[in-house]
Amino acid sequence: MLKERIITALILAPLALIAILFLPIFWFEITIAGVVAIGAYEWANLSGICERPKKALFALAAFSICSLLSLIVDEQAIWYQGQLHLLYRLILGLAVAWWLLSLAMIIAYPRYTSLWRNSRSVRTTFGFLTLIPTWVAITALRTSLYDVDPFYGASLIFYVLGIVWAADIGAFFVGVKFGRHKLRPEVSPGKTLEGLLGGVMASLAIIAFAALHYQVEPSRIWLHLIIGGVTVAVSALGDLNESMLKRCAGIKDSGRILPGHGGVLDRIDSLTAAFPVFAFCYVIWMA
Repeated sequence: MLKERIITALILAPLALIAILFLPIFWFEITIAGVVAIGAYEWANLSGICERPKKALFALAAFSICSLLSLIVDEQAIWYQGQLHLLYRLILGLAVAWWLLSLAMIIAYPRYTSLWRNSRSVRTTFGFLTLIPTWVAITALRTSLYDVDPFYGASLIFYVLGIVWAADIGAFFVGVKFGRHKLRPEVSPGKTLEGLLGGVMASLAIIAFAALHYQVEPSRIWLHLIIGGVTVAVSALGDLNESMLKRCAGIKDSGRILPGHGGVLDRIDSLTAAFPVFAFCYVIWMA
């Protein structure tokens, strides 16, 4: 299992690096839409959809929505005079509202699940609310200040990846060593409050490095720390959200496309929350 995980990571990491750094914006958008489509195919499992044609249709719908957004908002119009396109801003705002609702669902679980667990349409809607804003957020970040520095947006994406991965590593080691208080044992028995705090602390190193790299004004460092901390905390929410839906669906992994890792959703669940929330904060307070 460990060997498979390492091999898969060694193959995917360079591909992701090339896509983020060197793909033209249009093809970058299409590539991320493809990842979203695979995630949607797996989300169909979480929604109780077992028929392959229906899962493929859901994946096609997700890909089509992303492609349509790319056509409606030309890459030159995503940002105008330092402002994100209104449609993308609305989608990111909707994502924040969805993650607040998701937090309430996780806190209340297993109460009130009858309102959504037996409805395929509601759970597929949850999938759209999770995946489409992720595409919007990554696209918005990648194109930020693109005309000034083509790699600036890529650095924002790496920043989010870095603090989330650092948080995952910190949460794992702190949780194993000091974890005593379960976050939501009914949803994910392995997650602890100590692990979450350890993850936040581990991410602070990257947040501090980024603040120095971008030469952030001292008076605004607190803002970066707050937004970074919120992003890390929300990434845990993305993980818990998928765990909750998998528990309701009675499955362990979202898919089997990545040997040793499970499905794509199992790898990006925390990022589906982190990217939209960070992008929303970036657009409102940092851009």
